[in-house]
Amino acid sequence: MKILIADDDPQLLRALRITLTSQGYEILTAIDGATAITAAITHHPELLVLDLGMPNLDGVEVIHAVRGWSQAPILVVSGRAGTADKVEALDAGADDYLTKPFSVEELLARVRALTRRLPRGVAEAVPELTVALGEVTIDLAARSVVDTAHGGRRQIRLTPTEWQMIDLLIRNAGRLVTRQTLLTHIWGTDHVTDTGYLRLYISQLRKKLERDASAPRFLITEPGMGYRLELDAPQPAT
Repeated sequence: MKILIADDDPQLLRALRITLTSQGYEILTAIDGATAITAAITHHPELLVLDLGMPNLDGVEVIHAVRGWSQAPILVVSGRAGTADKVEALDAGADDYLTKPFSVEELLARVRALTRRLPRGVAEAVPELTVALGEVTIDLAARSVVDTAHGGRRQIRLTPTEWQMIDLLIRNAGRLVTRQTLLTHIWGTDHVTDTGYLRLYISQLRKKLERDASAPRFLITEPGMGYRLELDAPQPAT
């Protein structure tokens, strides 16, 4: 089983990696929130162990980002002992909360309890790979975009970066995908503040996928937060 541990304390990361590896788990580590999101998207761990007080996106922001597409159990391990912090993390989508300092035995017991909830031999459900945006059909598996307007069948070419962006938006359809999540997923942690990239590529995607790029129905901007792909967009008035 693959476990992602995200914490900005390198000594704790090392100790947890050694402990859990000795129990037969495959361990991935991240030292900040943005790196954790990238690792989760790339490696699809079966369990996440997250600190709350991390730089470059805190633990709650990571939970929100991961919960957009994954149901993997999330164990919060944090020095924040307040009820409000626990409630916020659990409401965001965490499955359990362990307060620092903790014993190794208790951590292992929590991990075993969470992993018992996973269906045996059943992979996590794969999101729908083909979606329709009006008269434009996107097939993620085939990497194909087809416009069937006016009875035709015109192929639309997307760049590799545009594919990464639309893939992430489709897999989170109907949910907010934060600017930080998009930037980290596509360009890495060094570009988490380069929002100009996003505006440029969202603009290009709208020109290719929307009937009217100036009045988008599907690629929706959430001001100050990020973007959302709305599949059940209302038909324009005629």
